[in-house]
This record gives sequence, structure tokens and C-alpha cells, in this order.
Amino acid sequence: MYIIPAIDILDGKVVRLSEGDYNQKTVYNISISEMIEKYRSHGTDMIHIIDLNGAKGDFSNQKLLFDLIKKTDMKIQYGGGIRSIEQVKNLLDAGIYRVIVGTQAITEPNFLDDLRKDLSQQQDYANRIVIAIDVLDEVIKYNGWLESSPIKLYDYIDKCLRLGFFRFLCTDISKDGKLGGTAVDLYEKLMNYAPIIKLIASGGIASMEDIKQLDALRISSCVVGKAIYEDKISIEEIKEWNLKTMTTL
Repeated sequence: MYIIPAIDILDGKVVRLSEGDYNQKTVYNISISEMIEKYRSHGTDMIHIIDLNGAKGDFSNQKLLFDLIKKTDMKIQYGGGIRSIEQVKNLLDAGIYRVIVGTQAITEPNFLDDLRKDLSQQQDYANRIVIAIDVLDEVIKYNGWLESSPIKLYDYIDKCLRLGFFRFLCTDISKDGKLGGTAVDLYEKLMNYAPIIKLIASGGIASMEDIKQLDALRISSCVVGKAIYEDKISIEEIKEWNLKTMTTL
């Protein structure tokens, strides 16, 4: 399992939210470029960037982000307000390694099928799309976690797999940003249900012990954010873990 460090951005600053609530944010006294360089200098191959403004339809951060991305050789897993196939294609063309799609894939029944058709000529396209599944009590939430989908969690996974998409970013909203431990039971259910998926765990990770629990479930990778900023997990520990696992991204 590979550990992917996270950078959440709001109004051009590095932040972390609690349970996705914009009113419960912690702002960190470090710039985005400094954070990226800190990860790069410690041997990180991939970072997870979420544009929280973008998630609300405000793309004022994108020029800054794209300028920074052009200056790094790290692979970027990027999400935040991606609502069209054209946006996905533009991001991939701009050098984003993986694009995270969420709300649109849930609310527009044909979105993923149309995306598959549009990207089918691109090499390894399915590996470069991440399907976001944000859940609360196994109910899929979307639109900034404000609305609930009638689509059942496991039915949605089946649909994505049928269309050839196999990489999922699953966040247990009740755990997110709290540093209270991760959703081991949920991830175990998902992996037992569909062992072939490439699952990215997100939310609540607070220690290397949490990392070990996830690794035991055969999870592909996990996202770690607040635990790094709050000095619960060091970048050196992440580097050592990733070097040992030698996981292919």
C-alpha cells in the first residue's frame, strides 16, 4: 500500500476541514509551493491535491495550482468541482496524472459511460480516473457532502466496474479530519465485496498503526493529510514506508 500525502487548498492556502465543513477549517502557516517541495525533497512520487474552492464552483485557485504543477515532476492526483468531460480531458492534457470525479458521476447517469467513450483512445485511461465515493453510514453523499444519493453503495461500485473504472477514493465522512482512526470496517466490506478494485482510503488516519491496519486489507493506497500537519505521522515515516512497500502507483 502506498501512502499519498494530501494538500487541501482554500483561497490559495493550505487547510484541512473537519467532516468537510468549510466552517470547521484549520489554516496552516505554510505555502502550497513549500508543501509540495517538502514532499518532493522527501522522495514522494505522488501528492493528492483537492481544490476546495473548485468543489464549490470557484476555480480561482487553478492558475496558481497549474503553475506549481508545471514546476514539479511529481504525479498529481487532483479533484475539486470537476463537472464535465471537457474538464477531465483538459486536466489530463495539462499533466495531471489522475483526475478525481465525484458529483457529476453520481448525478448524471451517462457521465461515466460518455467519459469512457471519450477517453478510450488514451492509453491507460481507466487507471487515470479516480471515482470518489464519499459515504456516511454507507450512504453516498455528493455536492460537497450536502446531498444524499439514492444509489446504493455496492450498486454504484458494480456500475463503475462494468464501465471499466476500477480505482476508487473512499472517504468515510464521519472520520474525516478528526484524527480518530480510519474506517477499517467499511474498507474491509468493500474489499471483500470487490477484491479487484484499487481502493484509496481517506479520512481519519492518525498514526502508522492505522496505516498498518489498512495495509492488512490489501488496499492499494491511502491519503494522509491532517496527521502530517499535526505531527502525528512524519514525512520521514511516509518515505520509509513507501520505500519498503515498493508499490506501483
